[in-house]
Amino acid sequence: MEPGVTCGRCSYCKSGRYNLCPDVVFMATPPVDGAWAEYVAVRSDFLFRLSDEMSFEEGALLEPLSVGLHAVRRGRIQPEDRVLVLGLGPIGLLAMEAAKMSGASQVYGSDVVEYRRNLALQMGASGVINPVGESVPQRLDELTGGNGIDLIIETSGNAGAIADSIGYVNRGGRIVFVGLPTKDAIPVDIGALVDAELDIYGVFRYANTSPAAIQMLQNKGSRIRDIITHQFSLDQIEEAIELARTQRDTSVKVMIYPHQNA
Repeated sequence: MEPGVTCGRCSYCKSGRYNLCPDVVFMATPPVDGAWAEYVAVRSDFLFRLSDEMSFEEGALLEPLSVGLHAVRRGRIQPEDRVLVLGLGPIGLLAMEAAKMSGASQVYGSDVVEYRRNLALQMGASGVINPVGESVPQRLDELTGGNGIDLIIETSGNAGAIADSIGYVNRGGRIVFVGLPTKDAIPVDIGALVDAELDIYGVFRYANTSPAAIQMLQNKGSRIRDIITHQFSLDQIEEAIELARTQRDTSVKVMIYPHQNA
């Protein structure tokens, strides 16, 4: 289920970039309610049938996986690209999965939380970096054998990571900004950006990703279920929200089930 239902009539919808529709109704984006209920009505063209082999957990993760898939598409990922994902929350980890499933030769991750770095390695990252305890450029040079990074996907929204990403990517490389910072204005070294002829892309949600994501999960082995660190039933929703809010060092994706036996 795609939680963002668009008008279907504007130029963005008709051109296929419906994620930019100004009249989108997106669940859990105020003033629109979310879907913490046993039943919810959704327009049929925003529903996609899962294969019999796919679990409901994987189906629920198709939404954040779609953000990662849209990001690698926006970044024009190429076979054999070396990719760096900044921020290893749910979106970052699934962007890493999308990059691997799209043919990247090596995928690296960076995060300040050790638990998330270890989870990235468990899910198949080629290497991880602690941006607080290590020099990111130096560590990237070691990890890639001096070949550097072709594509960066920034999901943390950290102002420092956004500004520094320009110095992490190869000349002629690409950077995709996914994470939203707490402030809109962030100083960026335009001289370095221009000199290296970098391509910069923004990502707002996703468009036309669900069928492709379902197909990719059917055809290739994936570890996306590894990001589910906790499971709760719907009547435990307060506990689930509080855990997700306060235990970010040990939780990644909290799954809430509409039935009683989670």
